[in-house]
Amino acid sequence: MESGFMGRLADVLGRFATKVNSLRYIMVIKNAFSALIPVIITGAFGTLFSAMVFDAENGLAKIQSLRFLAELKPIASSISYVTLSFLTIYAVFLIGIELAKLNKLNGVFPGIIAVMSYLAVTPTIYGFLSDDKNILVENVLAKQYTDTKGLFLGMIVAIVSVELYSWLGRQKRLQIKMPDTVPANVSASFSALVPTIITIAVMASAGFAVKAITGMYAYDIIYHLVQRPLEGVVQGLPGILLLMLIAQIFWVIGIHGNQMIKPIREPLLLASIAVNTEAFESGKEIPNIITMPFWDMYMSIGGSGVTIGLLVAIFMVGKREDMREITKLSSAPGLFNINEPVIFGMPIMLNPILAIPFIITPLITGTIGYFATATGIAAKAVVMVPWPMPPIVNAYLATAGDLGAVATQIVCIIVAILIYLPFVKISNTAQQKTSEKEVEYETVNS
Repeated sequence: MESGFMGRLADVLGRFATKVNSLRYIMVIKNAFSALIPVIITGAFGTLFSAMVFDAENGLAKIQSLRFLAELKPIASSISYVTLSFLTIYAVFLIGIELAKLNKLNGVFPGIIAVMSYLAVTPTIYGFLSDDKNILVENVLAKQYTDTKGLFLGMIVAIVSVELYSWLGRQKRLQIKMPDTVPANVSASFSALVPTIITIAVMASAGFAVKAITGMYAYDIIYHLVQRPLEGVVQGLPGILLLMLIAQIFWVIGIHGNQMIKPIREPLLLASIAVNTEAFESGKEIPNIITMPFWDMYMSIGGSGVTIGLLVAIFMVGKREDMREITKLSSAPGLFNINEPVIFGMPIMLNPILAIPFIITPLITGTIGYFATATGIAAKAVVMVPWPMPPIVNAYLATAGDLGAVATQIVCIIVAILIYLPFVKISNTAQQKTSEKEVEYETVNS
């Protein structure tokens, strides 16, 4: 009965997962943010080198013989600036290209359409107070519109503008026909001329209308009504635990849980680490506890479910040969946070015994990491490190060398081992009882 229910549940959720993952805009956002990860990591390592190598107070440059390194700090600062301070622009460009691929449009021009459309609805006047005077600077693009604060507006504008451009491009009467003697690339440019003009004009008009009707720019509306509340939810412990719980449930029924929550997780958590990195680079207070590195450091040690704890527990008390063999094969990948061999080979998938600790362990370790960070025992993450970075190393690098974060991660690993231990023992007992029943059955029938 139980296996039948689990099978039906897996089937229903499997169909739901397939439907969600096939949604065109979900695919577009996932692909775009996957492509953005090298940009974020590059900026993060620029910040890491700035703090740990070129900084005259805390880095290697404080050593007298290496003082010359401090003069090279602008190099690292430039790397951080050109990556993290323009993240929205890069995201808009990539979303435009990814959506164009689904619309069977070739080339990078749709990405340019998306960027132009975003800039068309973005104010180019920046106001500030100086000596009690309101100063307005024209023809500038404020940083808040290009860094992570503009992400949600950028995603919306990129999708709307490229969909409009694609639809206009399919209207034959809008295409300018050139003689056959004109080179193909020149002819294609003229064919795109009218759709481009109309698209940018419509987007600019929409931005103007929003400001005229509401008195606010589209950025202010989207950021304050959509993006900021979502960031607030995910930055709270209940929100991030709920997101993890959903991912773990999907893993247990055989669906890649991280892929299911990626469209929600990536824009918010990648944005939060980018904000932390910029604040760290500027010497300001680090604002965000929950970031993408936080997820990796405390909630996904050794892979989803903190299965590094399961591997150690099996080595300690595991008696089943099949589990021990899979553990041996999975140990090396597990050190780099790759645990599909454990999930599907142990298996944890559809396994009522191991599914319980698999679901609850990251919730507990995430809570430990959150309170350790909130109380100052562990530093907040300021560097985006690649997710395959081994435990301990990733905590050290992500926090720019904070030993409190390393100690917290070690505590989380120990807690994970303690959680998994009784369930490994139960698996031993369950296997022994199964073997005894098989022997009894064979004896009776012989």
